[in-house]
Amino acid sequence: MPNKTRKTPFRAPGSTGARSTTGSAVRPPRPARTPRPVSSFTEDEPAIQAENFAAEPKPRRAPRVAPSDDSKRGRHKELPGKPERLHKLLAQSGIGSRREMEELITAGRVNVNGEVAHVGQSVAPGDRIKVNGKLVHLKFSNRLPRVIIYHKPEGEIVSRDDPDRRPTVFTSLPKMSGGRWVAVGRLDFNTSGLLLFTTSGDLANRLMHPRYNLVREYAVRILGELPDDARQRLLAGIELDDGPAQFATFQEAGGEGANHWYRVSLFEGRNREVRRMFEAVGVVVSRLMRVRYGPFILPPNLKRGHVLELKELEVQKLAAEFGMEDPAPGRPLRKPRQR
Repeated sequence: MPNKTRKTPFRAPGSTGARSTTGSAVRPPRPARTPRPVSSFTEDEPAIQAENFAAEPKPRRAPRVAPSDDSKRGRHKELPGKPERLHKLLAQSGIGSRREMEELITAGRVNVNGEVAHVGQSVAPGDRIKVNGKLVHLKFSNRLPRVIIYHKPEGEIVSRDDPDRRPTVFTSLPKMSGGRWVAVGRLDFNTSGLLLFTTSGDLANRLMHPRYNLVREYAVRILGELPDDARQRLLAGIELDDGPAQFATFQEAGGEGANHWYRVSLFEGRNREVRRMFEAVGVVVSRLMRVRYGPFILPPNLKRGHVLELKELEVQKLAAEFGMEDPAPGRPLRKPRQR
């Protein structure tokens, strides 16, 4: 039989280690392992012997769970809340306006812990609230609301209930597991531009309240020429079916041919008010776009049908300026600015 010789393994130059006469490598004996020291413990924890620690089975690592949308946002972490008025909590939770919530409570359609609620009642965290038999999750004042800017295109209605089943703006908004979006004002079906939404009915009511006198600015395109006397009438004030109306500012914004653009502003938000004002002086509006609402200006890079959410500090500043209770304890509130 042929003599089989065991091959010598490759050894790097300069390496040490004895070789046998047959050519096979002899590995040096491994030193005896010493027990691995036990990790240090705090003074409050009892001492554990090394042999007992090594004998215990290694605990399994808990599986990673992807954080939910609410956990990603620090503004949605709730702190212990204090009792608040029921109709206010329902409004700031996005279920409806304060007046609508008071009407629901008066009609006996709101229950608190299994009993019919009454107007002026206060509730605290842990109470079970049902509206029309459905359990709702209330957002106390320590929960910072969300605010988004939506670039509304033409052809969408600002309503959830439409008998004609036209496209609605709410299908384009971010989805939420609890609560709902509340629109700050409205825009007509054929009007585009800036539209605000928030999860707080209280904040929405403040943004729409006449006492804050928030300006609404529009870009208006009309067909034909606008006589000077018609412009003066729009600035001085004209009479509509629901009362007098007037523009606060009126500026030319260019245009060619039969189409002329103007920038107008007013401090009201009545139904189709801008279009009705131009119609009252015999001018037809071919396109209407809202570009500003109070402190909010439509971002030029925000495409139609897209949303932009305000950051936490921006929401805190907004809530402070409109006299809301501090949703983030520890941060001082400022008085509302005169606008």
